[in-house]
Amino acid sequence: MRSSIQKPLKAKKTRFFRKEAHSLFYASVFKDETKLDINYTPAKLHHRYSQLELLKQYFRHTIERPGRMTQRVIVTGQVGTGKTVLAQHFGRSVLQEAQNRNINLHYIHINCRQNKGSFFLVLQQIVERFHPTFPKRGYSAEELLQILMQILDNENIYLITTLDELESLIQVEGSEPLYKLSRIEETRDKTSRRLSLICILRDQSWLDKLDASTRSTLQSNIINLGPYTKEQLSDVLNDRVVLAFKQGAVSSETITLAAELGGEEGGNARYAIELLWRAGKYADTEKVPEVSPEHIRKAVGSVYAVVRRDEVAALDFHKKLFLLGIARHFQQNRDIHLPMGEAEEAYSIICEEFSEKPRGHTQIWKYVQELASLGVIKAELSASGQRGKTTLIGLPRVSAAELEKELSRALDNAGRGSNYDD
Repeated sequence: MRSSIQKPLKAKKTRFFRKEAHSLFYASVFKDETKLDINYTPAKLHHRYSQLELLKQYFRHTIERPGRMTQRVIVTGQVGTGKTVLAQHFGRSVLQEAQNRNINLHYIHINCRQNKGSFFLVLQQIVERFHPTFPKRGYSAEELLQILMQILDNENIYLITTLDELESLIQVEGSEPLYKLSRIEETRDKTSRRLSLICILRDQSWLDKLDASTRSTLQSNIINLGPYTKEQLSDVLNDRVVLAFKQGAVSSETITLAAELGGEEGGNARYAIELLWRAGKYADTEKVPEVSPEHIRKAVGSVYAVVRRDEVAALDFHKKLFLLGIARHFQQNRDIHLPMGEAEEAYSIICEEFSEKPRGHTQIWKYVQELASLGVIKAELSASGQRGKTTLIGLPRVSAAELEKELSRALDNAGRGSNYDD
């Protein structure tokens, strides 16, 4: 009889323990956060296919007639425009094509900044790819370059080297390294041309720092990458979300906000991807299953402070009330834009809470303009495809929860007093 009574009790205790264990061990929103790492190269190349095809055309002779000529190409574009990803995709593609044709071609991607802008360290890293035990001391950069060319000749290798963040090499050592790399084939008796270059620069103006002779050998083939649009960034981010996050963990509104912010940073995909990663970390910290636009706002605040406390405290009383209404709306909703009419409604609710008479539309419009000029909110006209024209208000760079907390503190401390506006 005792055993029949104890058995249900034991089972009930076990179920309670499992429930407690579930609350103690939270499952992350991430599936594989390494897919958001700066060094990860995705399988898909979004909105850079025309540039990839142009690169292939520039190096067509390397595949079709190896050894007949070398090639030098410059890729330019601001941070986060896909320069590195483009070069690495080209590297994969050209290696596969060379393998299909039984050509002994190698592609090596070197970051000059990581090598402290040192020509010696760049060459040493390249040589070590072919001979990992090669001595790290005892040779000059000039000797390493000659050794590299000897390796290529002896082993019948054709090499395409990408020098990423070339600014570092130019800044530290000037024209000499590029002159030697671009002219090395001219000094050799052998007819087979083996070394080709891809040079990645943020700004083409760095070429002006080179001497005329070096510049003339480099700037004939230039591919410039413009900034990504907001829509293009959304494609990039959607791809990364599928790879990095669990299904359903990132809302479409979150992706849209990250894309908008990346677009405002010069079409910077790298920045937008980092925001997603940081937002995911905030979601994990809060132990919630979904990354929301509010997490993106917190991520922006962790990169740099957008609104200072003294700026919030200095706002007029009704500006604080208006901003508090906006902050509460975004804290309670997943929206990333708030139509002007709804913003006025949110403000009216706050006014009622503080027993204040709401200001008229003209005065509120002035609030919007002033707050936008301070960078607290973003105000823009709705797209032409939407029904009716209205001003859309966003809070992209400030955590709604933190802003509400700061406004509540400021309102409690200041009251109406000297901050009462006209």
